[in-house]
Amino acid sequence: MDLGLAGKTAIVCASSRGLGRACAAALAREGVTVVVNGRDETVLAATAKTIADETGSTVIPVAADVGSPEGRAALLAAAPRPDILVNNNAGPPMRDFRELDQDAILAGVAQNMVTPIEMIKAVIDGMADRNFGRIVNITSSSVLAPIPGLDLSSGARAGLTAFLAGVARTVTGKNVTINNILPGRFDTDRLRSNLQWNAEKQGRNLADMVAASESLIPAKRFGQPSEFGDACAYLCSAQAGYITGQNLLIDGGLINAAF
Repeated sequence: MDLGLAGKTAIVCASSRGLGRACAAALAREGVTVVVNGRDETVLAATAKTIADETGSTVIPVAADVGSPEGRAALLAAAPRPDILVNNNAGPPMRDFRELDQDAILAGVAQNMVTPIEMIKAVIDGMADRNFGRIVNITSSSVLAPIPGLDLSSGARAGLTAFLAGVARTVTGKNVTINNILPGRFDTDRLRSNLQWNAEKQGRNLADMVAASESLIPAKRFGQPSEFGDACAYLCSAQAGYITGQNLLIDGGLINAAF
């Protein structure tokens, strides 16, 4: 399917690795000029080159921390008039909530709620003026089903979801959509680090933790980042203009619910 995105421009935050990278690659395959972002310049440069070589699209690397005002300014300087914004940022590390002090809680909220809102504020009016905009926020399945140790991440992302639910309805008449993708267990560095944390906490072997985690998923495997990226690209497509304010759960059937 031609997603009608050729010639568009996208900013994909925190996209040197993992799910963000998969989204950037999927958009580049559709002919989108993509700004990719990360804090490790070496990893970011390699990611940009790989995506550009594989897709033939223009890929612009911006080494910056999207969580800082300077980082956001650098991204917007690279693409002042983006058609697509994919918000992504690393979540706080797994930690018992009793260990969180006020500074840590505020930092987590800034990272996973305030930062994407600031990016949206910077681009949404321009999208509305041009009568096209697609905003996708990568949140987490923990917004729907809590994961012990990820309470801060879950709370901040749930706050973002509620905040944007009303905002999405104010701009959809201008062909600007805002949606969230809620990943379950995808085979990424972050998943592996979380499993390592749990393995150490429980005194178990990492390989056993991986096998046990996969066995709980009805699909009997972890998701592949490319599957996530393709779903993101569809939500950014011309055909997805009637989808807004929604939460797309991609978890291999792990959360057992009808609605």
